[in-house]
Amino acid sequence: MNHTPTPPAPTTDPARLLAPIVRAAGQAIGDYRMIESGDRVMVCLSGGKDSYTLLDVLLHLQRKAPIPFEIIAVNLDQGQPGFPTDVLPRYLTELGVPHSLIRQDTYSVVQEKTRPGKTTCALCSRLRRGALYRHAREIGATKIALGHHRDDILETLFMNLFFGARLKAMPPKLQSDDGTNVVIRPLAYVPETDIIRYAQARAFPIIPCNLCGSQENLQRRVVGEMLRGWEQEHPGRLTNIARALTRVSPSHLMDPALFDFASLSVTPAEGDRGFDPDDYPQREFLSGVQELDLLG
Repeated sequence: MNHTPTPPAPTTDPARLLAPIVRAAGQAIGDYRMIESGDRVMVCLSGGKDSYTLLDVLLHLQRKAPIPFEIIAVNLDQGQPGFPTDVLPRYLTELGVPHSLIRQDTYSVVQEKTRPGKTTCALCSRLRRGALYRHAREIGATKIALGHHRDDILETLFMNLFFGARLKAMPPKLQSDDGTNVVIRPLAYVPETDIIRYAQARAFPIIPCNLCGSQENLQRRVVGEMLRGWEQEHPGRLTNIARALTRVSPSHLMDPALFDFASLSVTPAEGDRGFDPDDYPQREFLSGVQELDLLG
Protein backbone atom coordinates (compact mmCIF):
# COMPACT_ATOMS: atom_id res chain seq x y z
CA MET A 1 0.00 0.00 0.00
CA ASN A 2 1.46 3.32 -1.07
CA HIS A 3 1.60 6.13 1.43
CA THR A 4 2.24 9.73 0.52
CA PRO A 5 5.24 10.85 2.58
CA THR A 6 4.57 13.63 5.03
CA PRO A 7 6.52 16.74 4.01
CA PRO A 8 9.04 17.92 6.58
CA ALA A 9 7.89 20.66 8.91
CA PRO A 10 9.28 24.12 8.08
CA THR A 11 12.47 24.79 10.00
CA THR A 12 12.52 27.27 12.84
CA ASP A 13 16.29 27.08 13.29
CA PRO A 14 17.59 30.66 12.91
CA ALA A 15 20.95 29.49 11.57
CA ARG A 16 19.34 27.51 8.75
CA LEU A 17 16.93 30.34 7.96
CA LEU A 18 19.79 32.84 7.85
CA ALA A 19 21.83 30.80 5.36
CA PRO A 20 19.87 31.66 2.17
CA ILE A 21 19.63 35.30 3.26
CA VAL A 22 23.39 35.51 3.72
CA ARG A 23 23.95 33.78 0.39
CA ALA A 24 21.74 36.26 -1.49
CA ALA A 25 23.18 39.25 0.39
CA GLY A 26 26.72 38.09 -0.28
CA GLN A 27 25.91 37.82 -3.98
CA ALA A 28 24.49 41.35 -4.05
CA ILE A 29 27.44 42.76 -2.13
CA GLY A 30 29.82 41.13 -4.60
CA ASP A 31 27.86 42.14 -7.70
CA TYR A 32 27.82 45.82 -6.74
CA ARG A 33 31.06 46.03 -4.70
CA MET A 34 29.06 47.32 -1.77
CA ILE A 35 31.72 46.65 0.87
CA GLU A 36 35.48 46.91 0.41
CA SER A 37 38.48 46.36 2.60
CA GLY A 38 38.71 48.88 5.43
CA ASP A 39 35.15 50.16 5.06
CA ARG A 40 33.38 51.59 8.10
CA VAL A 41 29.77 50.52 7.56
CA MET A 42 27.07 52.44 9.41
CA VAL A 43 24.08 50.10 9.77
CA CYS A 44 20.84 52.02 10.21
CA LEU A 45 18.54 50.28 12.69
CA SER A 46 14.89 51.24 12.84
CA GLY A 47 13.83 48.49 15.23
CA GLY A 48 12.01 46.62 12.45
CA LYS A 49 12.54 43.10 11.14
CA ASP A 50 14.47 44.20 8.05
CA SER A 51 17.17 46.23 9.79
CA TYR A 52 17.62 43.61 12.53
CA THR A 53 18.12 40.99 9.82
CA LEU A 54 20.53 43.25 7.95
CA LEU A 55 22.66 43.62 11.07
CA ASP A 56 22.78 39.84 11.59
CA VAL A 57 23.78 39.32 7.97
CA LEU A 58 26.60 41.86 8.10
CA LEU A 59 27.89 40.51 11.42
CA HIS A 60 27.94 37.03 9.92
CA LEU A 61 29.78 38.26 6.82
CA GLN A 62 32.19 40.26 8.95
CA ARG A 63 33.25 37.03 10.66
CA LYS A 64 33.54 35.07 7.40
CA ALA A 65 34.65 37.63 4.81
CA PRO A 66 38.25 37.63 3.56
CA ILE A 67 38.41 41.42 3.94
CA PRO A 68 38.22 43.46 7.17
CA PHE A 69 35.46 46.03 7.66
CA GLU A 70 33.90 47.79 10.64
CA ILE A 71 30.26 47.80 11.67
CA ILE A 72 28.67 50.64 13.63
CA ALA A 73 24.94 50.45 14.38
CA VAL A 74 22.95 53.67 14.55
CA ASN A 75 19.36 54.41 15.53
CA LEU A 76 17.61 57.74 15.15
CA ASP A 77 15.24 58.78 17.93
CA GLN A 78 12.95 61.20 16.11
CA GLY A 79 11.08 62.36 19.17
CA GLN A 80 7.92 60.31 18.69
CA PRO A 81 5.87 60.10 21.89
CA GLY A 82 6.40 56.74 23.53
CA PHE A 83 9.54 55.81 21.59
CA PRO A 84 11.31 53.13 23.70
CA THR A 85 14.82 54.57 23.82
CA ASP A 86 16.13 51.66 25.88
CA VAL A 87 15.30 48.78 23.51
CA LEU A 88 17.99 49.11 20.84
CA PRO A 89 20.87 50.24 23.09
CA ARG A 90 20.22 47.27 25.37
CA TYR A 91 19.95 44.84 22.46
CA LEU A 92 23.15 46.12 20.80
CA THR A 93 25.08 46.17 24.07
CA GLU A 94 24.16 42.54 24.71
CA LEU A 95 25.22 41.74 21.16
CA GLY A 96 28.53 43.55 21.63
CA VAL A 97 28.01 45.83 18.63
CA PRO A 98 29.39 49.40 18.70
CA HIS A 99 26.44 51.76 18.39
CA SER A 100 25.06 55.22 18.92
CA LEU A 101 21.60 56.69 19.37
CA ILE A 102 20.96 59.98 17.56
CA ARG A 103 18.28 62.26 18.96
CA GLN A 104 16.62 64.78 16.67
CA ASP A 105 13.05 65.95 17.06
CA THR A 106 11.82 65.53 13.50
CA TYR A 107 8.43 64.43 14.86
CA SER A 108 7.39 67.98 15.76
CA VAL A 109 8.50 69.29 12.37
CA VAL A 110 6.54 66.61 10.53
CA GLN A 111 3.41 67.21 12.59
CA GLU A 112 3.65 70.94 11.96
CA LYS A 113 4.26 70.72 8.21
CA THR A 114 1.89 67.87 7.25
CA ARG A 115 -1.67 68.79 6.37
CA PRO A 116 -4.48 66.88 8.13
CA GLY A 117 -5.28 63.58 6.46
CA LYS A 118 -1.95 63.37 4.62
CA THR A 119 0.66 60.72 5.37
CA THR A 120 3.80 61.86 7.16
CA CYS A 121 6.15 59.25 5.67
CA ALA A 122 7.66 61.29 2.81
CA LEU A 123 8.72 64.29 4.90
CA CYS A 124 9.74 62.06 7.81
CA SER A 125 11.95 60.03 5.47
CA ARG A 126 13.71 63.14 4.10
CA LEU A 127 14.43 64.49 7.56
CA ARG A 128 15.63 61.11 8.72
CA ARG A 129 18.00 60.77 5.77
CA GLY A 130 19.49 64.19 6.47
CA ALA A 131 20.19 63.31 10.10
CA LEU A 132 21.73 59.95 9.18
CA TYR A 133 23.92 61.43 6.42
CA ARG A 134 25.22 64.05 8.79
CA HIS A 135 26.03 61.47 11.46
CA ALA A 136 27.78 59.26 8.91
CA ARG A 137 30.12 62.12 8.06
CA GLU A 138 30.75 62.84 11.74
CA ILE A 139 31.82 59.26 12.52
CA GLY A 140 33.77 58.78 9.28
CA ALA A 141 31.49 56.07 7.88
CA THR A 142 32.35 55.11 4.32
CA LYS A 143 29.08 53.24 3.66
CA ILE A 144 25.52 53.60 4.97
CA ALA A 145 23.67 50.26 5.00
CA LEU A 146 19.88 50.25 4.77
CA GLY A 147 17.54 47.28 5.22
CA HIS A 148 15.48 47.52 2.03
CA HIS A 149 14.86 44.07 0.53
CA ARG A 150 13.85 42.79 -2.90
CA ASP A 151 10.12 43.37 -2.35
CA ASP A 152 10.72 46.99 -1.26
CA ILE A 153 12.59 47.56 -4.51
CA LEU A 154 9.79 46.03 -6.60
CA GLU A 155 7.11 48.00 -4.76
CA THR A 156 9.04 51.19 -5.52
CA LEU A 157 9.34 50.19 -9.17
CA PHE A 158 5.58 49.81 -9.56
CA MET A 159 4.81 52.86 -7.43
CA ASN A 160 6.89 54.96 -9.82
CA LEU A 161 5.38 53.22 -12.84
CA PHE A 162 1.73 53.55 -11.79
CA PHE A 163 1.75 56.89 -10.00
CA GLY A 164 4.85 58.70 -11.27
CA ALA A 165 5.04 57.57 -14.93
CA ARG A 166 8.71 56.65 -14.51
CA LEU A 167 10.76 53.47 -14.80
CA LYS A 168 12.64 53.87 -11.54
CA ALA A 169 13.25 51.64 -8.54
CA MET A 170 15.74 51.55 -5.64
CA PRO A 171 19.34 50.88 -6.69
CA PRO A 172 21.39 48.46 -4.59
CA LYS A 173 24.10 51.11 -4.30
CA LEU A 174 23.96 54.86 -4.81
CA GLN A 175 25.49 58.18 -3.92
CA SER A 176 23.44 59.89 -1.23
CA ASP A 177 21.35 63.02 -1.81
CA ASP A 178 24.03 65.24 -0.29
CA GLY A 179 26.76 63.75 -2.48
CA THR A 180 29.00 62.87 0.47
CA ASN A 181 27.93 59.32 1.32
CA VAL A 182 27.49 55.94 -0.38
CA VAL A 183 24.28 54.10 0.49
CA ILE A 184 24.11 50.33 0.11
CA ARG A 185 21.22 47.85 0.29
CA PRO A 186 22.76 44.41 0.92
CA LEU A 187 19.31 42.74 1.12
CA ALA A 188 18.43 43.80 -2.45
CA TYR A 189 18.15 40.18 -3.63
CA VAL A 190 16.39 38.85 -0.51
CA PRO A 191 12.63 38.08 -0.62
CA GLU A 192 10.65 39.52 2.27
CA THR A 193 9.20 36.10 3.11
CA ASP A 194 12.71 34.86 4.03
CA ILE A 195 13.17 37.84 6.33
CA ILE A 196 9.78 37.32 7.99
CA ARG A 197 10.56 33.68 8.80
CA TYR A 198 14.01 34.54 10.12
CA ALA A 199 12.78 37.45 12.24
CA GLN A 200 10.09 35.25 13.79
CA ALA A 201 12.66 32.59 14.65
CA ARG A 202 15.01 35.18 16.16
CA ALA A 203 12.19 36.90 18.11
CA PHE A 204 13.69 40.35 17.62
CA PRO A 205 12.51 43.11 19.98
CA ILE A 206 10.48 44.87 17.28
CA ILE A 207 9.71 48.57 17.65
CA PRO A 208 6.50 49.32 15.70
CA CYS A 209 6.49 52.09 13.11
CA ASN A 210 3.19 53.56 14.30
CA LEU A 211 4.41 55.68 17.18
CA CYS A 212 3.85 58.89 15.23
CA GLY A 213 0.28 57.98 14.42
CA SER A 214 0.93 58.13 10.68
CA GLN A 215 -1.28 56.17 8.33
CA GLU A 216 0.14 53.55 6.06
CA ASN A 217 0.68 54.75 2.50
CA LEU A 218 -2.43 53.39 0.79
CA GLN A 219 -0.90 53.30 -2.68
CA ARG A 220 2.13 51.33 -1.49
CA ARG A 221 -0.11 48.91 0.39
CA VAL A 222 -2.18 48.26 -2.74
CA VAL A 223 0.96 47.68 -4.81
CA GLY A 224 2.35 45.33 -2.14
CA GLU A 225 -0.85 43.30 -2.11
CA MET A 226 -0.76 43.12 -5.91
CA LEU A 227 2.79 41.75 -5.86
CA ARG A 228 1.99 39.20 -3.17
CA GLY A 229 -1.04 38.07 -5.18
CA TRP A 230 1.10 37.61 -8.28
CA GLU A 231 3.60 35.53 -6.35
CA GLN A 232 0.89 33.28 -4.92
CA GLU A 233 -0.65 32.75 -8.37
CA HIS A 234 2.64 32.35 -10.22
CA PRO A 235 5.53 31.43 -7.86
CA GLY A 236 8.73 32.99 -9.13
CA ARG A 237 7.15 35.99 -10.83
CA LEU A 238 8.79 38.47 -8.44
CA THR A 239 12.15 36.80 -8.98
CA ASN A 240 11.74 37.30 -12.72
CA ILE A 241 10.83 40.97 -12.30
CA ALA A 242 13.84 41.51 -10.04
CA ARG A 243 16.05 39.80 -12.59
CA ALA A 244 14.63 42.01 -15.35
CA LEU A 245 15.93 45.08 -13.51
CA THR A 246 19.46 43.76 -14.15
CA ARG A 247 18.89 43.03 -17.86
CA VAL A 248 17.77 46.32 -19.39
CA SER A 249 17.76 46.94 -23.16
CA PRO A 250 17.82 50.75 -23.59
CA SER A 251 17.36 50.50 -27.37
CA HIS A 252 14.04 48.73 -26.82
CA LEU A 253 12.58 51.37 -24.56
CA MET A 254 11.53 54.91 -25.50
CA ASP A 255 13.87 57.27 -23.65
CA PRO A 256 15.92 59.39 -26.10
CA ALA A 257 18.15 60.50 -23.25
CA LEU A 258 19.08 56.87 -22.63
CA PHE A 259 19.54 55.78 -26.23
CA ASP A 260 20.43 57.89 -29.28
CA PHE A 261 17.43 57.09 -31.50
CA ALA A 262 17.92 60.29 -33.51
CA SER A 263 21.26 59.11 -34.92
CA LEU A 264 19.97 55.76 -36.14
CA SER A 265 20.13 55.24 -39.91
CA VAL A 266 19.83 52.39 -42.36
CA THR A 267 23.54 51.70 -41.86
CA PRO A 268 24.08 51.99 -38.13
CA ALA A 269 27.55 51.62 -36.72
CA GLU A 270 26.25 48.87 -34.47
CA GLY A 271 23.29 46.88 -35.69
CA ASP A 272 20.35 45.94 -33.51
CA ARG A 273 17.57 43.47 -34.13
CA GLY A 274 14.28 45.19 -34.88
CA PHE A 275 12.29 42.22 -33.66
CA ASP A 276 13.94 40.05 -31.05
CA PRO A 277 12.86 36.41 -30.85
CA ASP A 278 11.04 35.48 -27.69
CA ASP A 279 13.61 34.68 -25.07
CA TYR A 280 11.49 33.25 -22.29
CA PRO A 281 12.17 30.25 -20.06
CA GLN A 282 10.38 27.00 -20.85
CA ARG A 283 7.91 27.71 -18.06
CA GLU A 284 6.13 31.04 -17.81
CA PHE A 285 7.76 31.82 -14.48
CA LEU A 286 10.71 30.33 -12.68
CA SER A 287 9.83 28.41 -9.58
CA GLY A 288 12.46 29.73 -7.22
CA VAL A 289 15.58 31.73 -6.51
CA GLN A 290 17.72 28.60 -6.69
CA GLU A 291 17.17 28.49 -10.47
CA LEU A 292 18.90 31.81 -11.04
CA ASP A 293 22.65 32.14 -11.04
CA LEU A 294 22.15 35.85 -10.34
CA LEU A 295 20.42 35.34 -7.03
CA GLY A 296 22.57 32.47 -5.82
